[in-house]
Amino acid sequence: MEQRINQTDTASTVPSGARRSNEPTLGVESTIPPLASLRVALFYTCLVDMMRPEIAFASVRLLEDAGCKVEVPLAQTCCGQPGFNAGDQHVARDLALQWLGMFESFDYVVVPSGSCAGMVRKHYSELFRHDPDLRIRMQRLTERTWELSSFLVDVCGMQKPPGNFRGAITYHDACSGLRELGVQAQPRQLLKHMPDLTIKEMQDSRACCGFGGSFAVKYGAISASIADEKIAQIQQTGTNCVVMGDLGCMLHLEGRLRRCGDEQTRVMHVAEVLVGEYQQAAGTAAASQGEG
Repeated sequence: MEQRINQTDTASTVPSGARRSNEPTLGVESTIPPLASLRVALFYTCLVDMMRPEIAFASVRLLEDAGCKVEVPLAQTCCGQPGFNAGDQHVARDLALQWLGMFESFDYVVVPSGSCAGMVRKHYSELFRHDPDLRIRMQRLTERTWELSSFLVDVCGMQKPPGNFRGAITYHDACSGLRELGVQAQPRQLLKHMPDLTIKEMQDSRACCGFGGSFAVKYGAISASIADEKIAQIQQTGTNCVVMGDLGCMLHLEGRLRRCGDEQTRVMHVAEVLVGEYQQAAGTAAASQGEG
């Protein structure tokens, strides 16, 4: 990833509750700086970096389209979630300290993953419960850390995304984004403003896909069974494209789909859809034959 602007050591002074810089203020001049004057960092996550970097490039385009000045620190590494989930709080704490040093100077940190954003926002301060000074610093940073779609909608006020996508999709609500961060309406709000896209909701979009990080390794049979239930719901919608906001869930479902013989259903990150990385229609026989 290209680093757009060199970092500085200046601590952020942006209010932790800052929202849409262009929001009406009932005659009172806003004290929230415009987004273009703020430093927004993209934390692109380990999986995206190694498995699907297109998601990171799509995220940068979305943020820039929303008016942000985006920086991508090249030395970033894991947020520590695997170690934390495995009970190794020493490793998780070391990685969290690296994360703090990497991103503390930014006004916002945006993450194209509800899972990693949830780790930062909900669990980092727990790692420093015996160190009040570090805990305060961490809390200040985690309050400025956002999952991508919620940042675009709740902070930037984005309505119409820059890309186009023709066809029907169904949306899976990944557990961490939904349950830890309340991400559900935001991606749909953006998708519904794409005129050529139709959302066909599955029976229970909130049901787990069975991944759960190390859960899929420790309890493979249970994980596969849960994934099969989710796949059945996807297929019942009649679409051949399922969209979500977490690459872990994407890899899990795509792997299970292919293992079960489904080579047609595409599994996409919401950022890819919003920038229009794929222009072919999803879920229509006419499009698959090249019509339109």
